[in-house]
Amino acid sequence: MKVLLTGAGGQVGRMLRQICPEDVELIACGHADLDITDAGRVRERLLRERPEVIINAAAYTGVDTAESEPQKAHAINADGPAHLAAGARECGARLIHLSTDFVFDGRASSPYRPDAPTDPLNVYGATKRDGERAVLEALPEAAVIVRTAWVYATEGANFVRTMLRVMRERGAVRVVADQVGTPTAARPLAETLWRIAARPEIRGIHHWTDAGVASWYDFAVAIAEEGLAADLLPPSMTVTPIATEDYPTSARRPAYSVLDKRSLIALGCIPAHWRQRLREVLREMAHA
Repeated sequence: MKVLLTGAGGQVGRMLRQICPEDVELIACGHADLDITDAGRVRERLLRERPEVIINAAAYTGVDTAESEPQKAHAINADGPAHLAAGARECGARLIHLSTDFVFDGRASSPYRPDAPTDPLNVYGATKRDGERAVLEALPEAAVIVRTAWVYATEGANFVRTMLRVMRERGAVRVVADQVGTPTAARPLAETLWRIAARPEIRGIHHWTDAGVASWYDFAVAIAEEGLAADLLPPSMTVTPIATEDYPTSARRPAYSVLDKRSLIALGCIPAHWRQRLREVLREMAHA
């Protein structure tokens, strides 16, 4: 199977490269290799390579900076997927497109199903929703949207690495306790994407995160505890819960963004609990 990957330098892209199956011919493209906002370059590259599957892990992920850079966010998160979908249609490829829990408004009280109405609260979420719509419109029978949430890895800019740094520097953190979702390690997400790539019958919108539910405060407490156990942190870390209103940001965040994963669980993708995955990632960081 020939697969073209965009966003190869990001957290998920790096993990997809790291665990790439042996029977896959992978064409890994970072931004310097393929600017997905350039429709002409995208079309030319796809027609030259003729991949069977495209995995789009490229994204503008700066939730707060998107508020002041809406055109840039839209170009990457909406126009880029539209260009990939148009190229995929022309060369006969499937497109697996990564999206986000931020397409929802957070007013639900039970996990969001893939067919739940979207109503993003911020520019980032709106551009990701527009990207989903463009992909499904161009490739209704050959596209897979995979929404995920709170992704982290041993490398890159993410909540886990930020918390470890701040905890080491200050010995204490204040973390929002009234926003609830599910932390998701990059490796099991990448494993799931490779399973989807190998099964051409899978299409439409699906959700994937690790199992369980947490607030950002719960997540930070677990990082402190598991970080101490992995010898990544000194003892006596203090994690204080605060309200969203006590930590103002440029972009509004959904208060609740737990995703219903049953469609992929039914296909054999079984998630482990987020705390188990966090422990594995922190141990890997400690060994490194």
